[in-house]
Amino acid sequence: MARVAFYAPMKSPNSPTPSGDREMARNLIRALAAEGDTVDLVSDLRIYDKIGDKDVQLSLQRVADKEAQRLMTRLPYDTDLWVTYHNYYKAPDLLGPQLCKARGIPYVQLESTRASSRLNGPWADFAAAAHRACDAADVIFFHTANDLITLKRDRFGAQALIELPPFLPVSELPAATAGDGSMLTVGMMRHGDKLSSYRILADALSYLTGDWHLNIAGDGPARTEVEALMTPFGLRVQFLGQLDQKAMQRIYQQSSLLVWPGVNEAYGMIYLEAQAAGLPVIAQDRPGVRDVLAPTAYPSVDTGAKGLAGHMQILLEDSTLRHTLGDAARSHIETRHLLPLATERLWATLRPLLKNAS
Repeated sequence: MARVAFYAPMKSPNSPTPSGDREMARNLIRALAAEGDTVDLVSDLRIYDKIGDKDVQLSLQRVADKEAQRLMTRLPYDTDLWVTYHNYYKAPDLLGPQLCKARGIPYVQLESTRASSRLNGPWADFAAAAHRACDAADVIFFHTANDLITLKRDRFGAQALIELPPFLPVSELPAATAGDGSMLTVGMMRHGDKLSSYRILADALSYLTGDWHLNIAGDGPARTEVEALMTPFGLRVQFLGQLDQKAMQRIYQQSSLLVWPGVNEAYGMIYLEAQAAGLPVIAQDRPGVRDVLAPTAYPSVDTGAKGLAGHMQILLEDSTLRHTLGDAARSHIETRHLLPLATERLWATLRPLLKNAS
């Protein structure tokens, strides 16, 4: 059995703030440990520059240098492998490459992206650090076809690029929805891309006819703006607030469909969760998002809110189609996006890497 050092520079799996990034980090730890291997979260240090500030980047680099020196002596002596989750230009891995070089152990990345366009401008230093970290990796696991484009373009040497579809941390599907409840939206209420999705959603709702209802699960600093967007629809829209995983499973099973435009989502864990419960998904056809959705027709971004509404209206009026698409969604998750397949794919690559390194 191997001992794995795990690190997530953007957000520690121990973060109290819920997000898809945190959940995926936790899922990856579970997958890595599923065959009995030891996984150590070696640092909670957050390296993240949201706005592109060179002084912030310099300060974080100094903090990272101190943390690296600490880990030089504190990293367990029998560590076989270092795995970093989500190295990119706003959150580069400033620890893994130098620790792996010092210890002589393989270095692996999961869900990393390359952004050559950021090598100039306010994130230049961090973008360069993220590129150097990518170059140092023996293997990079990618989650979406969109990420593969730049990883392949800038691949370093004989570096292996391996697909690892996003996955749920379960071995079996949950109970299925009856498919006859209200529509459901799940999304954190943050400014930026999340709020943009809520704006598209509100516009789409204005085109709907007939008797419809929507539940919204989520909360955050932009809640006031989201509530204002939904005010015209009165009691047809209900806010559920932030729910824990058990409550979310109940809501999925009580709903008829999930609708979320998906503006700039990397892929979106909610799409996996909803489909696992048998909910058909209405999302715009976007890079990343399309990688986790069951194959069917989705509205293009060009058709805007009206296109989204058209798909919603069809499913609202056709329960047979909802159930057909919901069944297909469950099958898609079962065959591609559950924990056992992720564990198998990870260790099929990692075991030989350890053997070659020893």
